[in-house]
Amino acid sequence: MVDYGVGNLRSVRRGLEHAGVEVDVTADPEAISSAAGIVLPGVGAFAPAREKLAASGLDRLLVEQAGRGKPILGVCLGYQLLFEASHEDGYTTGLGLLPGPVRRLRPTPERKVPHMGWNSVRLRQPDALFDGIADRSYFYFVHSYYPELKAGPEVVGTSDYGRTLAVVARRGSVAGTQFHPEKSGDCGLRLYANFAGLCQAA
Repeated sequence: MVDYGVGNLRSVRRGLEHAGVEVDVTADPEAISSAAGIVLPGVGAFAPAREKLAASGLDRLLVEQAGRGKPILGVCLGYQLLFEASHEDGYTTGLGLLPGPVRRLRPTPERKVPHMGWNSVRLRQPDALFDGIADRSYFYFVHSYYPELKAGPEVVGTSDYGRTLAVVARRGSVAGTQFHPEKSGDCGLRLYANFAGLCQAA
């Protein structure tokens, strides 16, 4: 798991370990490069997180590892960082591993921002992350921004919150979830275990 100074490292680590995953929380490029898979967590604002990845050179390392087919899982802000850019507090480029920008959710009288709480995920296509997880299972969300990813080959799962949100996406070995698996009960733990299986297979 990438430690770049931004994120809920403790809770994500506990979730992974509870799912039976051996976890090394590190910023060491050699340790990250030698790992079977990479988890990119994150909470907070996009731009400061992106700056920290750039300052450490971990942004280049993640892109390089993705190019080599290393399984990578972004979680919450880590998911958003995988995209091309974000419009949060201006315009900040992302890692460009998934297509499209990240934009702010619009509040309505019926739907507040942030989107916080449980919501169901509708699977648009089969994916190994969801082996053993039923369609429309519930996961826990806390976010104010969303990737503006239209329906396409990258969209794995969607949720409805005033509009259809791409809350799970994949391109090759790179995937991410807008929700927090570590806060999502048995379904979230199963997703983490499935990711570990993908890492072992790779």
